[in-house]
Amino acid sequence: MTDKALQPGPLARLRNWFLAGIVVTAPLAITVYLTIYFIEAVDRNVDSLLPPELKPSTYLPFQVPGLGLIIALVTLTVIGFLATNFLGRSVIGIGERLVARMPLVRGLYSALKQLFETLLSQSGNSYRQVVLVPFPRAGSWAIAFVTTEQTGEVGRAIGEDDLIGVYVPTTPNPTGGYLIYVRRSEVIPLKMTVEEGMKVVISTGVVQAPDAHEPRIDRQTPSEAA
Repeated sequence: MTDKALQPGPLARLRNWFLAGIVVTAPLAITVYLTIYFIEAVDRNVDSLLPPELKPSTYLPFQVPGLGLIIALVTLTVIGFLATNFLGRSVIGIGERLVARMPLVRGLYSALKQLFETLLSQSGNSYRQVVLVPFPRAGSWAIAFVTTEQTGEVGRAIGEDDLIGVYVPTTPNPTGGYLIYVRRSEVIPLKMTVEEGMKVVISTGVVQAPDAHEPRIDRQTPSEAA
C-alpha cells in the first residue's frame, strides 16, 4: 500500500480543516463574547447609578465602553482603602454588630463574608490540592479538591481526628458540587495542579492533565530547555 493511498480524501481534509478551525476560534470567540458581555453588564448597572450630569452620554454622542467597569474598579479600590484604616474598620465594626443582631441576616452575611475572604485570600489557595475520593460509592473515584484540614466539630462528632474536607464538583459546571468529609487515608493525592484538575472536570474528562512522570515542556525554564 502506497503513501498516497493512505492520504485522506478531499472531503476528509475539508472536515479536518473545519474542525481545526473550530478548535482554534471557538475558545477565543467565547472568551471575547463573555468578556464583552461582562463589561457591558457592569456598564449598564453603573450607568443607572450615576446622575445625568456625570454620565458621559450626556456630553458625548456615543457610549464609552468599559467606563462603568473602570468606575467600579476605582470605587471598590477606594472602599477597600477606607476599610483598612482605623476609621473604616470602626465603621465596619459598628455595621457588623448591627447585622449580628438580625436573626436571619447575620447567618447569611457571616457565610458570605467567610466565603469571599477564603476565595480572595492572598495568603493561600481556596483549593489546596487535587485528590481522588471514593464517590459516590466505594470502587468509583471522583476528582475532588481539598478545601480544609480543620474539620472542628464535624470531626469530633464523628469521632475521627484525621478527617479532611473536600469539594467534589459536578461536571461540566464546577460551581455546583458536594462538600464531603473523608479520612485522609481514603484519598489519593494527585500531582496535577488545581487549574489542571478544573480543566479535567469542565471538559468531562476529555482534556487530561499531562502525566507528572512525563517531561512537561510547558513548565521548563529557559535553562532547562537549553
